[in-house]
Amino acid sequence: MFEVIIGLEVHTQLNTKTKIFCSCPTSFGEKPNTNVCPVCLGLPGALPVLNKEAVKKSIAFGTAINAAINKRSIFNRKNYFYPDLPKAYQISQFEIPIVEKGEIYINLADGTTKRIGVTRAHLEEDAGKNVHEANFSGVDLNRAGTPLLEIVSEPDLRSSEEAVLYLKKIHAILRYLNISDANMQEGSFRCDANVSIRPKGDTKLYPRVEIKNLNSFRFIQKAIDYEVERQSEAWIDGVYDKEVVQETRLFSIESGETRSMRNKEDSAEYRYFPDPDLLPVILSEEMLNEGRKIPELPDEKKVRYIKDFGIKPYDAEVITSSVELAKYFEEMIKLGASPKNSVSWLSVELLGRLGNGVGVENSPVKAQKLAALVKRIEDGTISGKAAKDILDFLMQNDEGVDGVIEKLGLRQVSDDSAIIAIIDKILEANADKALELKNGKEKLFGFFVGQVMKESKGAANPAKVNELLKAKFGI
Repeated sequence: MFEVIIGLEVHTQLNTKTKIFCSCPTSFGEKPNTNVCPVCLGLPGALPVLNKEAVKKSIAFGTAINAAINKRSIFNRKNYFYPDLPKAYQISQFEIPIVEKGEIYINLADGTTKRIGVTRAHLEEDAGKNVHEANFSGVDLNRAGTPLLEIVSEPDLRSSEEAVLYLKKIHAILRYLNISDANMQEGSFRCDANVSIRPKGDTKLYPRVEIKNLNSFRFIQKAIDYEVERQSEAWIDGVYDKEVVQETRLFSIESGETRSMRNKEDSAEYRYFPDPDLLPVILSEEMLNEGRKIPELPDEKKVRYIKDFGIKPYDAEVITSSVELAKYFEEMIKLGASPKNSVSWLSVELLGRLGNGVGVENSPVKAQKLAALVKRIEDGTISGKAAKDILDFLMQNDEGVDGVIEKLGLRQVSDDSAIIAIIDKILEANADKALELKNGKEKLFGFFVGQVMKESKGAANPAKVNELLKAKFGI
């Protein structure tokens, strides 16, 4: 009945050592109001100086999204007052951003790929942070002046699912480029979602609602879904014009609802004008070339994995979804584990044990150990079932793979004579079933395989068991 129109504004802190216009450190978690100086406090007479590294990192991002890099861009003053913005204006880019007209491609659930336009990515300074405690509020200005890259999409997204896919792709690109830690919990990657609806077939754009400061993929999806439902119900109930206005809303994690924060300003209300203390940014060819030297990105890596390693597209998508996963996988391959088994043991077994929210970079089992485990499966030392027990042990204990195999007594038996002895014992105990199998009841073959494996406590090599049983029964 309704078409959903979504545009996203991503604010990501660039991982420079110092702030965008001064030499204060950008380190996180310091004592409040210690990483500050006259420049980031906006004191009279203090002059900003642009951080060259922030510019280079912006060029890298523009290159990654196939965007235009403006050789000349300017900084403006965006005038508004909040407790966490001591200057009463923010230095940002308005008319001419450093990056514009880019694109991001997302892979939808139906197997198709969709292009999402990126209007612009511009540099600006972050504000401070309000701290609310029991009976009072304070402000921590350590974050004020941290370099931000604001990435603004076209209104090309049509569902909360598409929005999350787009954000995850942006997040992955930032991490692959190593220009931001993109830590959502610490606020270095956050998003404002602009949401509106219209009847299907209509081309008009209706009032958009901005949902401010979302820093979790799950909450972003919930906030958008709630807002779409709120606007749709207002339309159906005939109160759309009264209840849906251009405004900024906040999402409550506790209630799962959005609530009004303030009327949404238009750009004219910010009274933009060029910052008189900052010259236009003129990019030299040398700086452009330096910024454009970027590593292999997720989409390119996915294609290479499919071609070079012969893994499935879905598996390649999972492995390349984060730079840490890709590095872990490639380390396993370098150490001699096969690509197919590396994918399975990394994406299924290890990630399954780590649980949601824990990345492989924090895994107690590093790539060297998981590769060693996979190699012991592949050379027949242990079975796949035994390997799972060993991995469980390694998640809790910092020991070597070979030592754990011996400690737990999980070395696989591949010696023909030892397995034949077990087979003979099982056949003697189940003579009636053995006769039935010899007379053509082949369904019983699986029964004997299971009995041999049980008798060996899982230590017998399954391939050998099958081979020797078939020889016994002439199958």
